[in-house]
Amino acid sequence: MTVLSIIRDCLDALLHPSARYDALMRARHRAFMAPRLLGSLAAFAAFPVYLAMRGAPSAIEVAAFAWLIAPIMLSWFLSRTGRYEGAHVLSSLALAGLIMAVAITTGGIESFAAVWLIVVPLEAALSASRRVAAFASLLALSCAGMLILVTQLGWLPVVEPSAAERGVLMAFGVASATLYAAGLAFGAESLARTSVALLSREEERYRLLARNMSDVISRHQRNGAVQFISPAVEAMLGAQVAQLLGHGLFDRVHVADRPAYLTALSDAARGEVRSVEFRLRREPVAERGQVDFIWVEMRCRPLDQDSARDFTCEAEVVAVMRDVTDRKLFEQALDQARSAAEAADAAKTRFLATMSHELRTPLNAIIGFSEMIAQEQALMLGAAQRKEYAQLINDSGQHLLSVVNGILDMSKMEAGNFEIASEPFAPRASLLHCCNLLALKARENGIDLITDAPQDLPVMTGDPRAFKQIALNLVANAIKFTERGGQVCVSAAVSGSQLTLRISDTGVGIAPDDLKRIGAPFFQAGTTYQRRHEGTGLGLSIVKSLVALHLGELTVQSRLGEGTAVTVKLPLVYTPPQAKPAERKIATLTPALRQDLQGQDLQDQAHDQSQEQPALVKKSA
Repeated sequence: MTVLSIIRDCLDALLHPSARYDALMRARHRAFMAPRLLGSLAAFAAFPVYLAMRGAPSAIEVAAFAWLIAPIMLSWFLSRTGRYEGAHVLSSLALAGLIMAVAITTGGIESFAAVWLIVVPLEAALSASRRVAAFASLLALSCAGMLILVTQLGWLPVVEPSAAERGVLMAFGVASATLYAAGLAFGAESLARTSVALLSREEERYRLLARNMSDVISRHQRNGAVQFISPAVEAMLGAQVAQLLGHGLFDRVHVADRPAYLTALSDAARGEVRSVEFRLRREPVAERGQVDFIWVEMRCRPLDQDSARDFTCEAEVVAVMRDVTDRKLFEQALDQARSAAEAADAAKTRFLATMSHELRTPLNAIIGFSEMIAQEQALMLGAAQRKEYAQLINDSGQHLLSVVNGILDMSKMEAGNFEIASEPFAPRASLLHCCNLLALKARENGIDLITDAPQDLPVMTGDPRAFKQIALNLVANAIKFTERGGQVCVSAAVSGSQLTLRISDTGVGIAPDDLKRIGAPFFQAGTTYQRRHEGTGLGLSIVKSLVALHLGELTVQSRLGEGTAVTVKLPLVYTPPQAKPAERKIATLTPALRQDLQGQDLQDQAHDQSQEQPALVKKSA
């Protein structure tokens, strides 16, 4: 342990509690107390030696040594009260009083001690207070004026030192004042160095905090220009800090979010605290090469203005930004889950409403006609009536079976338990078979059913049962929703490695709002209680799922009152998927004009007629 460290520890023990936790204030208190205590102790130690060499002291010498008690009292005052400015004021008064006492007894303004008056404001400058420095300067000028006045009035004691003594005293006064001023200068330099070191350490502390915070701290002008932004933004956006200064950050804000961004900064500049969420463009990742946006939450507030600052300057804003992309994704997932739950609830309601009609009607027919057959003796039914009732019971049972089969198939597909039995089959024969099955229904409804299937259609690999179900559902739907006198066209062609199946009609069409929901289970276009056609709403949904299982595409084009065209594209060779079919694009639903539908039909017919062996079958009433 060195002597300096011992002295420092002793001084720290004398410090007032208010100065122990502020490094700069602690250094100032030490700089005030150390020279005064050490000087006083050295002077008291030299006092006996001075008496032994000089003998009885004069009045001025007694006053000078008495003044040595003042620094100890000032140090005690500062240690007990912690009033740094007050201690400097008392020090200036004590020093000025000593100078006046010595100067009056040694020649007034011409005394060697008068030069010490310039030391009074220099010593007060160490207080870092304008009020103390102004008081000390005024005190020194007042003392100089009093010495001039006393000298002019002749109130000074008559002292006639020789020229040699006067020169020695003047040299002593100038030298001592210079040495004291030099000590003050070194003290000021030490305090300035301590202040710079503390400021640098504090800046480094804040810089370390800004570098290691995950949130981004920024300073803005009212127009959004960035004056400072913490290095944490480099990890957030992948861009250098220099690129974001000025309007660099604003250029990365999503165009749709820029008004909210600027409004929040403007409101904060007016004294309000604002929070805003917006999207920021992030630098593209090298391996992906695509530009994406992240969601950022920014909380901004006005920057505290210094009281001494020019209030004409533009207000500034300090902001804290954090990445909330994960929270936004969670909110979006929550909204989607809520929408899915609402859709499921609506589907359940539609299912119950549909099933109440589709199941009750045939069940009532089965129960009613079976009771009539059971009471045939009482009702005296003939053979023809019994046959008719039995046929009605059979039709109702077949309808119930088709409804139950549709529900079971849809449940299997949604559960992922529907398996594709892939095998080679002839699509032309399957398509013609389906059209033949529905030809009678089309004839009864007064609809022309036109089938265009080239004879050279290649053999494809897939599930023939699923292919027939696709064709039957689509053609049956087209017939069901086409008015008498209308037309249904069924065509098939090969394009590349796909078989394109197209079913178009001139029926009632589908409204744009309903077109977006076509293919959803149990959904039927139109108002539930105003439907003129039977059905559970599962036909197109089953078709959509079967097409997806075959890795195909389904497109529906329709206009209300103009007709509908459904296009199915299936691969000629089915390959089992590596991922779930639900993850693929299944359908694209777009409205189309009736003229577009008829034009496409004419193009398909012209193309088919150009084949070497066309096959055009027309079934009409």
